[in-house]
Amino acid sequence: MPSTLISMLLALLMACTLNFLIPTAAFAALPPGNAITDPAAILRDSLPVQQADLQELQHRLEGTSNDIRARRWSSIQQACKRSIKLLDQKQERIINDLPTEQQATAKQQIAVLQEELIKLGSIGESQDRDAFLDQRRQVLNSIGQLEALAITSFPYAIPEEFNELPRLLGRASVEIRTNKGNLTAVVDGYNAPVTAGAFIDLVQRGFYNGLPFNRAEDFYVLQTGDPVGPASGYVAPNSKTERQVPLEIMVPGEKIPQYNKTFEDLGLFKTTPVLPFATLGTLGWAHSDEALGDGSSQFFFFLYEAELTPAGLNLVDGRYSVFGYVVDGFDVLEELGVDDKIETITLLSGAENLQAHG
Repeated sequence: MPSTLISMLLALLMACTLNFLIPTAAFAALPPGNAITDPAAILRDSLPVQQADLQELQHRLEGTSNDIRARRWSSIQQACKRSIKLLDQKQERIINDLPTEQQATAKQQIAVLQEELIKLGSIGESQDRDAFLDQRRQVLNSIGQLEALAITSFPYAIPEEFNELPRLLGRASVEIRTNKGNLTAVVDGYNAPVTAGAFIDLVQRGFYNGLPFNRAEDFYVLQTGDPVGPASGYVAPNSKTERQVPLEIMVPGEKIPQYNKTFEDLGLFKTTPVLPFATLGTLGWAHSDEALGDGSSQFFFFLYEAELTPAGLNLVDGRYSVFGYVVDGFDVLEELGVDDKIETITLLSGAENLQAHG
């Protein structure tokens, strides 16, 4: 039996055990492809900016991954030299394309980036794989910081029907402390502002502190956020009703997210969301199998396993909201199960981006 078919069947079998997933009859397999599985790269690519020079530099360096695996050091060295030259040639245009108030900061960051690229090239000459990967990670982080300088305001208006819900107008980072160790995650309000806002609002309230993981499926999901008592989500103290958060998915090329419509509803059978379920520790917002917009507080970590959920074959892209990614603590995540719990979730940065409501 072909390995791709085996992977599909295994993924489908595991999905059938999850009552928050949609019925298997709605399964629409997407063709496998060269999906980006690095959460840092996904977050860089999903910034609402178009800075062609920086993105060319970013993608040139990310493209060295295949050369690293094949130990093509001559190609890696050439990529480093071309990247240094590209930044030298384009730095003035990069700075001038940014808002005036950010240009002084950009000059300083570009000077740092130039030094980092020179160091990367030197490591490439020495053919030290691990050191090269560490330095490349730092370089790409610096490029992402430069790209973020181009964002001066939140890029779109959230539909008025969600005015009573909190929203995150930007990004935030959190530390998730568990009994097995700590995780760090980046929450993306640019592409899922309502979902991210609901999550960060609950973090600020201490809602998740002490809650257990109530569902664990090997190689698929680890879920939490079910409060003690009869409610399955967050009950707002004023209304005494469960707050509900819509399905929210950003479609590539569109200006605002789609709400309460799956990709199947939209006829987008071959589309990958801006924030895909493509890496270990993708943060997904749970909803019931009866409705798309009844998620309230429960969320899950997608336990991406390439052999079981190859690119384009998972059952959750376009059906569940992604609102962020674990960026550190993957070894801890892989050890967690239903016998474990969240001790605390702490907001590390981005509090200024949270609005209580519209």
